[in-house]
Amino acid sequence: MSNRTVFLISDGTGITAETFAKAILNQFESSHRFLRMPFTDTVDKAHNVVRDINYTARVEGKKPIVFTTLVNMEVLHVIKTECQAMMVDMFGTFISPLEAELGIKSNHRVGRFSDASKSREYHNRIEAINYALSHDDGQTNHDLESSDVILVGVSRTGKTPTSLYLAMQYGLKASNYPLIPEDFERRKLPPALLPHRKKIFGLTIQPERLSEIRNERRPNSRYASLDNCRREVADAEAMMRREGIRWLSTTTKSIEEISTTILQQVRPGDMLY
Repeated sequence: MSNRTVFLISDGTGITAETFAKAILNQFESSHRFLRMPFTDTVDKAHNVVRDINYTARVEGKKPIVFTTLVNMEVLHVIKTECQAMMVDMFGTFISPLEAELGIKSNHRVGRFSDASKSREYHNRIEAINYALSHDDGQTNHDLESSDVILVGVSRTGKTPTSLYLAMQYGLKASNYPLIPEDFERRKLPPALLPHRKKIFGLTIQPERLSEIRNERRPNSRYASLDNCRREVADAEAMMRREGIRWLSTTTKSIEEISTTILQQVRPGDMLY
């Protein structure tokens, strides 16, 4: 399949369409230009989107690909009948067969976040994000007992983005602590973490990759040198083994994979919805 421009059309944020489209297109050895068209919730907006899509088709000489999660039938009709594009109607593909099988009509609710003010789950996620930000990089020992998970590891192993992802996706209160040379010299975890050992999960990384990442931040520094990275990683892994801490290597894993592994370990019940 040749490279195409991909339009992601939604009467909400378009996040669902984007996530689905990228998951599908990642199965192909090709690159694409993604254009998200959120809040396409009127016929006039639909006609504007159609003009963009058809202009792209003429200029590029290829049909764009359109992924849509539109629930407004009038808006969807404009897109389907007037676009010069290959169309993937996600809700039409999946919801109609489910309505037939379940014998009930879907609520055709626009957008995942349309009733955010009434959603306890949404408020829990906001609270978890604030918690992760205030407990990033060992900023505070206050209220560690509220942590669902405490991530430890040497600097630049992915603790901060993983903490935020766990908060944003799952509403988990994640704090994180860097392991530093003083901890290795004492051969003990930071004292504030000792009462919460069961909540600790460790992240490590291959020293070569760690050196690359640190050199982007502090080029040619001792902090980023391969010898120092090897020493820190070895000391951190030895400490985690000694303390009986669960841990994984983030070297080749995405934030999504890291977070899912942690979730399976610390909150397996959250894998059930």
